[in-house]
This record gives sequence, structure tokens and C-alpha cells, in this order.
Amino acid sequence: MHILIIEDDLDLGFALQQALKAEDISSEWRRSIADAPHYAQDMAFDCVLLDLTLPDGLGFDLLRRWRRAGIATPIIVITARSALDDRLAGLDGGADDFIIKPFATEELIARMRAVLRRYAQQASDVWIIGELHIEPRRYQVSLAGVPLELSPREFHLLLELAREPGIVVPKSALAQRLEPLGDAIDFGALEVHLSNLRRKIGAQKIRTVRGVGYMLVK
Repeated sequence: MHILIIEDDLDLGFALQQALKAEDISSEWRRSIADAPHYAQDMAFDCVLLDLTLPDGLGFDLLRRWRRAGIATPIIVITARSALDDRLAGLDGGADDFIIKPFATEELIARMRAVLRRYAQQASDVWIIGELHIEPRRYQVSLAGVPLELSPREFHLLLELAREPGIVVPKSALAQRLEPLGDAIDFGALEVHLSNLRRKIGAQKIRTVRGVGYMLVK
């Protein structure tokens, strides 16, 4: 997973990054609305942790703007506000979950995984898409009960496609998600990884939509 943290508190932001790193989860940390991504193509993240009270505005406003722009990335609101009205406003504004400060990082990470399972339309830690069984936490994949040997790149590529089976994922988004902390991998390398993955799971499982991207067939 690659997580975006938007939190102005220095101690909490640092603690969140350390807790995520201990779980092998990469993250980027921004401290204001001005530093937050504004467009869908800039949202190469699996989940957002969004504080409601930021130096230059309310997280509510950023949340609504993202949802109006069609950004569907899962968002968990983290805030010291415990009033029911605030929780309802966050959920009605498009948040996927709401957690009150102070919280245990173990609970936050569990909530993140639950949100991502719902986003991927999966009810457990084993994602089932036809004959494909994917276990993200164990880095294991099987096809019709037979374990597959995937490279790290192939596994992450499959995972990104499996988050939205039946939905086209733009080529540029895939290239960025495979290298979230640096420059996106070039499209030539992406095609090589896709070709290798198709060979292992079946060419018909990944459909190319020319000029747009790729889709994992349900």
C-alpha cells in the first residue's frame, strides 16, 4: 500500500509514518490543503488519512472537492472532533471511515485494510476474482488452486488491477503506482511486466483498452 497522510501535527504525522513503515506500508505526508493533490491523475495512492483541521482550511472542503472531481480513492478522516454532527458530515461528504484522536495505530491500520477490502469489493484478506485467489498480506497468488510464482513487480501490478476488477485502470496510474516514491516506470517496462503477468495468469484475464489502460476481467 501507498498512503497519503494530510496532517499538520508534526508529532502525529511522524508517528503515523513510522507505524506504517513498520507494516511495510509506504506513505507521503503533506501538512496543508495547498500541498494536497488536486487532480485525479495525481492521486497515485491506495488510501488517504485526512485531518479535518488544517492550517489553511477544513479537511471537509478538500474531501468534498475530491469527491466532486470524481476521485474515488478511499479516505479515512482522522480528527479530534468527536461530535456526532462532525462524524455524519464527514461520512455524508464522502469519507469511507472516521477515527477519533487519540487512537491506537493498530486500529487505524486495521481500518485501512477493511476500507481497502470494501473498495476492492472483497470481504476477507483473500481476494477472490474468478479462479484467482490473491492474499495481499502474504504476497501469495493461486490460480485454480495452483500457487503462482510472481515477481514483486508482477504481484503489485496484479494487485493494482485487482483493486477494481472490471474497471479500466489508466496506464499512467499503473506506472506511477508501481513506483510510488519515485518517477513512474516507463511504459515499455510496464508492457514487459504485463506480458509476463498475462503469461502466468492467462492472457484473457487482462484486457487492453487502447489509448486508455488495462482491466482485470472478472
